[in-house]
Amino acid sequence: MSTKKFLLQEKDIPTAWYNIVADLKNKPLPLLNPGTKQPLKAEELYPLFAKALVEQELNQTDPWIEIPEEVRDMYKNWRPTPLVRAYGLEKALDTPAHIYFKNESVSPVGSHKLNSAIAQAYYCKKEGVTNITTETGAGQWGAALSYAAKAFGLELAVYMVKISYEQKPYRRSIMQTFGAQVIASPSMSTKAGRAILTAHPTYQGSLGTAISEAVELAIQTPNCKYTLGSVLNHVMLHQTVIGLEAEKQMEMAGEYPDVVVACFGGGTNFAGIAFPFLRHKLTEGKEVRIVAAEPSSCPKLTRGEFQYDFGDEAGYTPLIPMYTLGHNFAPANIHAGGLRYHGAGSIVSQLKKDGYMQAVDIKQLDSFAAATLFAQAEGIIPAPESAHAIAAAIQEANQAKLEGKPRTILFNLSGHGLIDMAAYDQYLAGDLSNYELSEVELEKNLDQLEQIIK
Repeated sequence: MSTKKFLLQEKDIPTAWYNIVADLKNKPLPLLNPGTKQPLKAEELYPLFAKALVEQELNQTDPWIEIPEEVRDMYKNWRPTPLVRAYGLEKALDTPAHIYFKNESVSPVGSHKLNSAIAQAYYCKKEGVTNITTETGAGQWGAALSYAAKAFGLELAVYMVKISYEQKPYRRSIMQTFGAQVIASPSMSTKAGRAILTAHPTYQGSLGTAISEAVELAIQTPNCKYTLGSVLNHVMLHQTVIGLEAEKQMEMAGEYPDVVVACFGGGTNFAGIAFPFLRHKLTEGKEVRIVAAEPSSCPKLTRGEFQYDFGDEAGYTPLIPMYTLGHNFAPANIHAGGLRYHGAGSIVSQLKKDGYMQAVDIKQLDSFAAATLFAQAEGIIPAPESAHAIAAAIQEANQAKLEGKPRTILFNLSGHGLIDMAAYDQYLAGDLSNYELSEVELEKNLDQLEQIIK
């Protein structure tokens, strides 16, 4: 097994985040007030988010937004992250493709999520906030924010999707070790949770449900703000440190990617690796394909509709222009909990609508087969979410072999799977299965969405 790492120095950590919206000819449609259906004003978001984050969310003019020195200093604990040439995987596939991955699993919490958690906690602390709330699926965002909250002296309540709360107890333990309160969602602690449990007593939860509970608690708690790990523009913004570093590292490798791949839930790790490379396409006309890999059981980009929808199940959030399966969509209980979200962020949705990117759907068993092959070839056990990106990268490498042409592939390894070994146990024992979303179920959800929006 042979690998080659391309390492940057501390001075190479980006000093500014890249705001792709500034370079888009077709800006994403605005967030809407769900009551008036009018574009949301900044002051309407202030009760929910720190003001600096609202400004970042609505900024459509500045391509570069300075990273505060205190945030950058904390990034130095694990950034810059390595770029790795996956010679082992190339050999296993017998492909002419060159495969590179950006290894975000080296962060203190094992995933890319810390890039935004540190920033959001910093801005909340700077505003004088004492308490924050959030949701988490597989627990990677919750773990990251728990670490960041403790670093800035904030109290944190995390609503963790119930099925992941049960499937991934050690992620819950990590959050609690850092001092966070963790509640299985749906819960009886909020009006939204009680309503959902009354209607569906055995419901195992979704990110949409957990968001509803976290938003409700934030609104009702004095000096408290809501933070989130994906979907919205400012979260995408913070993650661009990934791709900005990868640009320099690909130059060190003497190559430029033909295709950039990332797994897709709400869009942040995808945005982090893809947006800086899309900048070259938008501003220089450089050719690069961008591929989002989502689960077949939650296929908002490949089978969803583009329209306004709520970001949560109870309808507390603004209306977001997105590719969606409907905010009341109940995803299958796959192990890639971080990808079990009904919609895509507004920036990614606009990019997809305008043809700047494409999406593929990956079956659960295919993702674990890819993860196992990658682990054996490269010595890293990936998170089930990241396994979707690996599966898509393998498809690209196999296509290069079929065509007999070289292809440079870059994918984002968004996190490791060392706390997901129960999922691997099930896969190796033959106890996992694929989940297919039927056309009937899909149409039912979208029909309900049409009625709600009208």
